[in-house]
Formats: sequence, structure tokens, C-alpha cells
Amino acid sequence: MSEALESLLDLLDIERIEENIFRGQSRSAVVPRVFGGQVAAQALVAAGRTVPEDRLAHSLHAYFLRIGDPGAPIVYSVDRIRDGRSFTTRRVVAVQHGQPIFHLSASFQTYEEGMEHQAPMPPAPDPETLPTAAELLPRYAEVLSDPVVVERILEARESVDLRYVDAPPYGTVGEVREPRSQVWFRTNGKLADDPLLHVVLATYVSDMTLLDSILLAHGRGGWVTGDVVGASLDHAMWFHRPFRADEWLLYDQESPSASGGRGLGQARIYTQDGRLAISVIQEGVVRVPR
Repeated sequence: MSEALESLLDLLDIERIEENIFRGQSRSAVVPRVFGGQVAAQALVAAGRTVPEDRLAHSLHAYFLRIGDPGAPIVYSVDRIRDGRSFTTRRVVAVQHGQPIFHLSASFQTYEEGMEHQAPMPPAPDPETLPTAAELLPRYAEVLSDPVVVERILEARESVDLRYVDAPPYGTVGEVREPRSQVWFRTNGKLADDPLLHVVLATYVSDMTLLDSILLAHGRGGWVTGDVVGASLDHAMWFHRPFRADEWLLYDQESPSASGGRGLGQARIYTQDGRLAISVIQEGVVRVPR
């Protein structure tokens, strides 16, 4: 396991300070605020630690309320909404400086047999044939002129190996493309077998690129180039089938709409052997600076 992945796991291993209250640390993302995927992942950890181990996360719905301060800890308060025979529901509020910054509802279920069908996996190249972040970023040195931004992107990719199937938004600034993007991802190292851990890592990564497809439709480079100002508004995930976040997952993303200063991204995440593991939807603020 890489040191970066160990550091990420430490970040997500929040501290229990009371029966239903947890505390997590923060760190800056590519932009100088707390990364939304970090808050969502930590909140899911808090919820999961109040649920019996035989109940697996099957969905989450979250709202990002305020920008997080990377210099301050985040307190997570868990409300045990329901403990039924098959389903368990938890509500989590993340607080900084006395104000809620994030709200999550998560549902957990005991395993049971049921009807089976799924959308087929779209075509995608072998992830091993695609460039790593360290290989890709130097190609766009002129666009990514801020060395701090490049450094933070590389830091994020040290724990998670994320590879674009086609050029990222900052690679084709000014070129209007189909509002569709694919990336492969996996953690840079093996993880323990705890199912919650794999769901939490997928939640963390799911906020990294989901709004990319909105940018592609308008020829914008996004937050890393400064030609768009954006932030996540809400985030929803459904976990359909078991998967491992330390094995390759295809993140197939598209944007059906952008209007009113907001854009919608929706996606499916598949295992390398074609099983539909997760569905994701997110809306975000997407504004062109004046």
C-alpha cells in the first residue's frame, strides 16, 4: 500500500467522541476548500459505524450546504432514524464553526436474493493502456500553468489511480465535445475486505470527475483552469452489487442538462468484468466568471 493511500485511509478513519458523534480532520483539495468527496466519505463512515456489520450500504443522498474549511476539524452527528428488520436508515449532519456544512441520509440493508437485470457495460479500452496522471499532466503544462494546482492533482492521484479514456476537459479547452466522459479508477494499493471501506472509497472518488461532462459540452477547462467556477450542490449514489475499490472500476459519466447556473451529471460505475456496481447523480453550480 502506498503512503498516500495510507494517509487517505487515516483521513477517512474518523474519531468517535460520543455514542453518535464523530470528528474528522480535513485537508485542502485541488481548490482551497475541503473536497466534497472527503466530507461525503467521512459522513458515510460515521453512519456505517452505527449500523450492524451484516447491513451493507445500498444508497446515500446528500446536500452540500457550505464550503468546508480545510484548516478546521469537522464534527459528524448521527441520527439513528430507523432500525427495521431488513433496512437501517441514518441521517448525518457535518458541522464546522457551529454551522452545518453537509447533510447525508444513508440506507443499509441485510443481504437477500432477488430479481436480477442491469444495463450493459459500454465499450471502454483496457485501463492499463491509458496514461497515469503523472504521464498525462505534463502534456497540458501550458494550460495548467499554476504549479500548486498541478501539485494538488498529483497528490490526489497518489492515493487513487484515475485514468481518463479521452482527454480531460482541460486538455481540449475551446473544443465543444459530447457531454460524456469515462475514467477508470482504483486505489493505489490493496484494501482490507471490509465492504464499508470499499463503498466509502468509491464515494470519495465519485466526486472527482462527475461534472466533467458538463464542461466538455461547452469547451471549458473547469476549476483547474479558472474558466468556470463551480461547486457540488447535491450527490446521490445507489450501490447495486459488491465490488472492490482496489480493483479497476469504469466510471461512465454524462450530462443531460445544464441551465440556470447549474449542471447535472449522471453516471454508472462498472466492475472490469461488466457488473453494474453503482449509479450516481450529482448537481453542481457551474458558472462562467464575469
